[in-house]
Amino acid sequence: MASTRGGVPGSLQWSIIALTVVTAVIHIWLGVGFIATGGLIFVLNGIGYLVLLAMLYLDLAMLAPYRTIVRWLLIAYTAVTVIGWVFIGTGSPLAGPVAMGSETIVAYLTKIVEVVLIVLLWLEGSGQPNRNAPPGAQG
Repeated sequence: MASTRGGVPGSLQWSIIALTVVTAVIHIWLGVGFIATGGLIFVLNGIGYLVLLAMLYLDLAMLAPYRTIVRWLLIAYTAVTVIGWVFIGTGSPLAGPVAMGSETIVAYLTKIVEVVLIVLLWLEGSGQPNRNAPPGAQG
């Protein structure tokens, strides 16, 4: 697993892994629950999270040059998921009247997980040296 401390994942990486797996499992679980009526998009969303997570942290030399790009893709992917929910998701204030059922509570908890995931990914990325900066320009 790639990390910032010589191959040993730190608490930031473990937090990112946990949050990504949680949101992926929730999306897959929800999608399987209504697969015949549009749940496939949820299943694919969950699988997408897991694929991006694997690309970010698997210790494969061919992925190493792309970790920064993959991190930004995971941030964007998560942001698009949150924004999509805001406009069409169950329980979203913009998608119609909000009834606080179990699906709505799961939706809000998942959005909290996703927003925290975005913040942690950004923090992890901001702690990485800029490989594109000229020599000597890194602080």
